[in-house]
Amino acid sequence: MDIPEYLPDILLTAVMVISTLFLILRFWQDLTIAVAAALMMLSLGGLFLSLQIKVRNLEKSVITRERMLRTNLEEISTHMNEKYDKTTGRLEELVGELSKRAYK
Repeated sequence: MDIPEYLPDILLTAVMVISTLFLILRFWQDLTIAVAAALMMLSLGGLFLSLQIKVRNLEKSVITRERMLRTNLEEISTHMNEKYDKTTGRLEELVGELSKRAYK
């Protein structure tokens, strides 16, 4: 995992947890509720971070597959062009031979 790439998300998760802590501590003076709310916000932020990592991995795999498909299509196109050229060359030879026979 590239930490600098995900640093804004990590910072936003930390801000979300700290703000939740302050909000809960301000309204209720119970530490248990504040810790539970902070853990809940931390898990929510972790869920968002995990989702973003999975989406980026999916994008990378799609790009890799697209490159592979493009390469394979280029190879198939080249191969088909070679076959086409061979076939047209052979047909031209046959037509030439038939023309020579017809004029004899």
